[in-house]
Amino acid sequence: MLKLQVASRAGVGASAEGCASSGCGGSSAGLSHLPEHIRAKVHNHPCYSEEAHHHYARMHVAVAPACNIQCHYCNRKYNCANESRPGVVSELLTPAQAVKQVLAVAATIPQMAVLGIAGPGDPLANPERTLATFQALAEQAPDIKLCVSTNGLALPDLVEDLCALNIDHVTLTINCVDPDVGAHIYPWIFWKNRRIKGRKAAEILIERQQQGLEMLVARGVLVKVNSVLIPGVNDEHLKEVSRLVKAKGAFLHNVMPLIAEPEHGTFYGLMGQRGPTHEELQQLQDACAGDMAMMRHCRQCRADAVGMLGEDRGAEFSLDKIETLEIDYPQAMARRRQVHAAIEAQRAAAAQPPAKGEILISPTAIKRVRRETRPVLMAVATSGGGLINQHFGQAREFLVYEASAQEVRFIGVRKVGAYCSGPEDCGELDWVLEDTLRALSGCEVVLCSRIGFEPWGQLEAAGITPNGEHAQEPIEQAVASLYQEWVAAGRVAMPSPELARRRA
Repeated sequence: MLKLQVASRAGVGASAEGCASSGCGGSSAGLSHLPEHIRAKVHNHPCYSEEAHHHYARMHVAVAPACNIQCHYCNRKYNCANESRPGVVSELLTPAQAVKQVLAVAATIPQMAVLGIAGPGDPLANPERTLATFQALAEQAPDIKLCVSTNGLALPDLVEDLCALNIDHVTLTINCVDPDVGAHIYPWIFWKNRRIKGRKAAEILIERQQQGLEMLVARGVLVKVNSVLIPGVNDEHLKEVSRLVKAKGAFLHNVMPLIAEPEHGTFYGLMGQRGPTHEELQQLQDACAGDMAMMRHCRQCRADAVGMLGEDRGAEFSLDKIETLEIDYPQAMARRRQVHAAIEAQRAAAAQPPAKGEILISPTAIKRVRRETRPVLMAVATSGGGLINQHFGQAREFLVYEASAQEVRFIGVRKVGAYCSGPEDCGELDWVLEDTLRALSGCEVVLCSRIGFEPWGQLEAAGITPNGEHAQEPIEQAVASLYQEWVAAGRVAMPSPELARRRA
């Protein structure tokens, strides 16, 4: 007889490789195959580790206004507090202002582990401002990881400068490796003091991106490649992008959905280019995962985002609010060390095999269960910490997991509006609930800490089972435990035609 831990981080009856073998590149199990020095680099990086994003915060500072390329999906906006997407900021900062803001955030949000420069233009098209900010932070806040995001056009010229500042995480946006595809994405680049258009522009950009990637990898820098999925333009081509960047040593691939609402004013938005569905995004990520570790927890953050992934506390740290602050950063560093130690203790405890949920099952029965059961998508409301700890009505996003007899697999994030923002309107925003039901398409369960009577009934009517019985439990353990309950109850039996095909 075999003892099966149904809620281990490696998955439901999965091997110790778990996530790593499936290419998710996220949980602690998924990083176990990496050398120790690489694991140390990503251990508390919320963008490079799916598990870390439950516990650690990030911050972006908007010091880079200029951009050296134009993308059909981009429209940079300033003084905008109501849009959450890349390229949007509320305040443009000088390097000195950025440093003061970072110190204030790090002292107030001790979970903040990473500082990135991602815009609102391209950081490396503004090298003086970007490098001056990094230089000052390396001296004044040495405990914070420094990261940069770039389109790659200027990257080869600045690799040495970045490495000199110990920047060992770089995000590189690569939407294509074929100039014919790129001509439909990039109308122009600004290169060697002239504007270049069409296929030639894409050809130069691709060549510079590949050169920069190779240079970073040769110097031991971890490179995350971002790609925007544009249906009908590069959707099939991104499989080749993933294969190539993996071959050249990229650490992680983040395939993101196109954001193209007309109100954002982008070329694609105004021309009616649609974004991908949740199903299209997942299918492409799964197809790429065969060649490359995939990031699935991206929130497509603003260029001035502050806080945990999925939240933005930037308004708390506007220039007028921090102008008079006097920060004792050595004292703040001591507190940060204490908070980080507590987080690591929590992570270590959560990694221990759970006491409940153990069953004894024969190897033959395991094979039968795997063959005769189907996977289930479960949506989770969480406010962080890797726990099911958020009220359904207060969730602004749901994390989606796929549970199967092989593993529990993180799939992605579904953003929604808050159904309940206070006693005045709780339950009054029926249109928000309708949008939420559409966002949860394909999910069969919603796990949350609490849920009201009205949304409970509407979820059930939509074929989604509400569940508040696993409040405050670790997410993956709860998902695995619930899936095992459904297996025992016969709720996940494979439909007859599919089962007959599998048996054959």
